Amino acid sequence: MPTYDADHILTTTRSVRLRLDFDRPIEPDVINECLDIALQAPTASNSQQWQWLVINDPEKIAGIASIYRDSFMELAQARADEGPRWPQGDSRAAAADGVTRSATYLANEMYRCPALLIACINGRVEDLGPMAQAATYGSILPGAWSFMLAARARGIGMAWTTLHLRDESLSRDLLGIPPDVTQAVLFPMACFTGESFKPAPRVPLEQVVHWNEWGQRTPDG
Repeated sequence: MPTYDADHILTTTRSVRLRLDFDRPIEPDVINECLDIALQAPTASNSQQWQWLVINDPEKIAGIASIYRDSFMELAQARADEGPRWPQGDSRAAAADGVTRSATYLANEMYRCPALLIACINGRVEDLGPMAQAATYGSILPGAWSFMLAARARGIGMAWTTLHLRDESLSRDLLGIPPDVTQAVLFPMACFTGESFKPAPRVPLEQVVHWNEWGQRTPDG
């Protein structure tokens, strides 16, 4: 696989849906290689409480895909009833139709993925305060993102998804996940088609950065 510098990987790691190649397998050794990299991510107090559930059994992939599709269709209908989410002229409004098309495609085709990955962490967050919740998710999301970047560098695409958690018990029962384990993200993955990706349009930095206090947009006030 080609190698890239860090900035290129960071600015071109997209949610890949339409360009997933469902006909090419992903070798387990490649997934393990990416997971070894993910294990270098930081965790709170060096706790390393993460758990990684790789799914390559076609029947279980189909089961998760069905859960995901039902959840997606529910959400899609709710958003259609709400109307446009972004004002005209916003870059997100311009991309909305494309995002909807690709998200719908993934919901309908996820069962064809050669592998899925669910990043989990020991413990539950429901009864924790904001600091402990942040520490818990902060101990799994960096590793999950590292996995996504490592896979991207090896020609594997995926989308960061959580819709299978609309009713968490469904995936938990299907996969035998203990009730005291929190699922953080689902990655449906496959090799991607085409050569590479480009940086995507984003909300300008000056609209989302704050210096020293909320609403101060420049470092000198």
